[in-house]
Amino acid sequence: MHKFYIVDVFAEKKYAGNQLAVFRTAADISGAEMQAIARETNFSETTFVLSDNLRDGGYDVRIFTPRAELPFAGHPTLGTAFIIKNQIIKSSVERVTLNLGVGKIPVAFGDDQYLWMQQVNPTFHRQLSVDEVAPVLNLKKEDLDLRFPIEEVSTGLPFVIVPLKSLKTVQDIHVNLDKYYDWLYRANPVLKTKPHALVASGFMVFCAEAVEKGNHLHARMFDDYFGVPEDPATGSGNGCLLGYLLKHDYFKKSELDLRVEQGYEIGRPSLLRIRGKKTTDSQFEIFVGGKVQMIAQGEWGE
Repeated sequence: MHKFYIVDVFAEKKYAGNQLAVFRTAADISGAEMQAIARETNFSETTFVLSDNLRDGGYDVRIFTPRAELPFAGHPTLGTAFIIKNQIIKSSVERVTLNLGVGKIPVAFGDDQYLWMQQVNPTFHRQLSVDEVAPVLNLKKEDLDLRFPIEEVSTGLPFVIVPLKSLKTVQDIHVNLDKYYDWLYRANPVLKTKPHALVASGFMVFCAEAVEKGNHLHARMFDDYFGVPEDPATGSGNGCLLGYLLKHDYFKKSELDLRVEQGYEIGRPSLLRIRGKKTTDSQFEIFVGGKVQMIAQGEWGE
C-alpha cells in the first residue's frame, strides 16, 4: 500500500489549475509500474517520492506523464514540494529541495501562500520558420507576432515558444494532429520508436493580452506526443517563456515580474507567477511560482 495525494497546482482555488497525483515511499515501485500508474491517473504528470528521508540534502522524486518519464516539470515540482512540507516534514520550513533528473531544484514557501521554484539557466536552441509551425496550429502568417522568433527554449524540458498577436488567436487555436506528428517525426525520427524528453514536442503559445484584469499574458501549451493534448498550467514551459521574454527584450525590461493565465480554454483556469532577470548575455535568474490546493488523499494498492 502506498499513500497518495491529489493536489491542484497553480490554482487560486480548488478544482482549478493543474491536477497532480503524488505517491510516497515509492522506492519499491518499478519504473514500469510507475508508468502504468501515471497512465491510470491520466493527469498531465504523476510524481513518486522515493523516500520520506533526505538524501544529499534533497528528496528523490521521479516524474511521469501518461507516456514517459521526464527529468523535470514545473507543476509536479511545486505540488510535490507542497506534499513533502505538509505531509512528510509536517513543520514550518522555508524551502525544500527536490532531487530530479535535471539536478537539485529548490522550492521556497512564501508568506503569501505562493510556492516558488528556481529553474536552471535557460538554453536557446533552433528557431523555427512560420511555414513549419503555422500549419500545425492552424494559424495564418498574420496571426504571429513576427517581431519575435519562434524558438526552442529549455530550462530542463524544451518547448517551442510561439508569440501571437491577439487573445482571440490564442483562444481559437486547434492543433492539426496529422501535421503535428508529421512535423515532429520529420524533425526527430527517433521519437517514432522511443519517447525522448530532451526533444521539443510541446508548443507554448502566448500573447500580451489577458482575460483577467491584472494579468499580463495569456498562454496555452499543447504536447500530444507526451499524452498531454493541452496542459492547464505549465510551470516548466512558463520558465522557458520567461527566459525567452528576457532574451528578446519583449517588455523592454531586464527584470520582470509577471502574471500568466493559462487553462481557461479547457475549464481549468490557472495563474502562474514568473519573475526573474537577465544577469549577463547568457545567464538568467528564472523563478516560477503558484499556489497549491489539497484535494484528496488515500491509499493505492491492495
